[in-house]
Amino acid sequence: MGLRITLVILFDLIAVILAWGMAYSLRYNFSLPQNFPYVIAITLPWVLIVHAAAFYRFGLYRGMWRFASLPDLKRILLAVGLAALVVPPLLFMVQRLMDVPRSVLILHPLLLVLVMGGARFAYRSWKDGHLLSVSELGREPLLVLGAGSAGADLLRALHGNRTWRVVGFLDDDSSKIGRQINEAPVLGQLSDIAATAAAQGVKNVVIAMPQAAANVRRRAAELAAAAGLIVLTVPTMDDLLSGKLIISQLRRVALEDLLGREPIALDEAGLRDLLHQKTVLVTGAGGSIGAELCRQIARFSPQRLVLLDQSELSLYQMEQEFSGPQFATVKHAARYVIGDVKDAARLAEIFAEHRPHVVFHAAAYKHVPLMEAANAWQAMRNNVLGTLNAARAAMACGASEFVLISTDKAVNPTNVMGASKRLAEAVCQALQKQSQTRFVAVRFGNVLGSSGSVIPLFREQIARGGPVTVTHPEIIRYFMLIPEAVQLVLQAGLFAHRDSEGGKIFVLDMGEPVKIVDLARDMIRLSGLDEHAIKIEFTGLRPGDKLFEELLADNESTLPTPHPKLRIAKASDAPESTWLTALEAWLNATSRNEQEVKQDLATWVAEYQPQGTPPAQ
Repeated sequence: MGLRITLVILFDLIAVILAWGMAYSLRYNFSLPQNFPYVIAITLPWVLIVHAAAFYRFGLYRGMWRFASLPDLKRILLAVGLAALVVPPLLFMVQRLMDVPRSVLILHPLLLVLVMGGARFAYRSWKDGHLLSVSELGREPLLVLGAGSAGADLLRALHGNRTWRVVGFLDDDSSKIGRQINEAPVLGQLSDIAATAAAQGVKNVVIAMPQAAANVRRRAAELAAAAGLIVLTVPTMDDLLSGKLIISQLRRVALEDLLGREPIALDEAGLRDLLHQKTVLVTGAGGSIGAELCRQIARFSPQRLVLLDQSELSLYQMEQEFSGPQFATVKHAARYVIGDVKDAARLAEIFAEHRPHVVFHAAAYKHVPLMEAANAWQAMRNNVLGTLNAARAAMACGASEFVLISTDKAVNPTNVMGASKRLAEAVCQALQKQSQTRFVAVRFGNVLGSSGSVIPLFREQIARGGPVTVTHPEIIRYFMLIPEAVQLVLQAGLFAHRDSEGGKIFVLDMGEPVKIVDLARDMIRLSGLDEHAIKIEFTGLRPGDKLFEELLADNESTLPTPHPKLRIAKASDAPESTWLTALEAWLNATSRNEQEVKQDLATWVAEYQPQGTPPAQ
């Protein structure tokens, strides 16, 4: 028996003695009779024995005072109640209840519950910081935005925290205003944030609405930033449910928190059927999309996961990540393979060795300005010929599904990168006519956090003190979080698995487009600055840029799928085999200059409209 348990038992037995004596004192109005010591000596040992047995019976010493709660109070009530029923008949048998007033038998259990329960809850209150202490005075005041379950959980988690002291809540639910959550009041609505923060001396606010819609979190962050406050947030629901983070691990709000959307409902059973104990190969596995594909595929315990990339550093980083305990189930199933998708012989060797059931083709050159100037031919070779090589290798090894990662820039392309991805889609459609492998392409827009995203660039520019550069005040883009995009890519792969035809192009629901200049302003505000401190400069559209991106070409329409965030683009007829033969001959020709590539592209992709300086829309 540990020292702490021994001390708790001694405390409870002393409480029994004190309550027994106090009951007599109250009964006789603090004027005790002369025979009181004799009565105590006769009755108290039996009272102690009965209560000790009752305490043990109801497990009073399995709990911890630090976490005393209602179940602990219930156990005290049951133990004291049982003892209160046993003590009177026992004392009657011992000494006929002589000199034991009936009021003592009633007062004693009441006083004992107050002493035992009160001591436990006072201790917890002290440890949680409810009671005034020196450390309480030095804690930073914090205002919580959102008086829901997450806010209540955060309040409980921060009671023992040495850094933060919650002064109250703000919530737009008017029925909550004026009420309290664990003694912290709901002070007003979100629109009252500036006045409330000033009145409470608050410099930090935390958004505790992990399940709220993105526009609600965005409004809360904008109001707080406009008031000059530092905006924090709690971990996402995914992180909380997975156990990776706890709710008290606050962090600064990032742009991703404000652009996130409703969680995606995946067909987990279907994806398990597609990926579990299968060999899955991912090209471009070290890139932003490819790496996240590998992480999410790993959840379904494939028999083998082949990570193919031409970058040694990227593969090394993935190997280090997959060596951690988080990926224990796939650690020994992963294979790290270096290869270039333009090298058909190398691809044939890799596919023949591993014989993947499912292939996700994410390898591509994606940076629009780099591909537009001086690298146009390499974009064609990597994005189109690389797709053709990977697709043929998949066909040769009998792969069931081949999923091409495409882009919204493939629709009515004005740049080489977009035209190359449109050609890659057409290649898959042409191959579908001569293959049992089911080919699908998935189009989506920009993903936050990818290597080509504007977000890392804006962060770097803000850290340097500005300016933040935006190409055009009216330029808009679709944005999606990387995990969200990859989840929908996997879902599209499942639809391909269930489809007898293949050759479809899936379009992701990207939500509402966002102005790039609004992103820049949000990031400046979230950094605790304003546009007076960090200027925004407009640099003009770059070669190949459009003011807006499209997800469907003019001659296309969409069809629904079983998933609300995936639709099927009904594209023009797939090219014939003669077209594919001619395209391959062109791709295998000697190196061409930028002008020749763009001229030829206009014949290969009817929708392609090369432009020097894009006209304003």
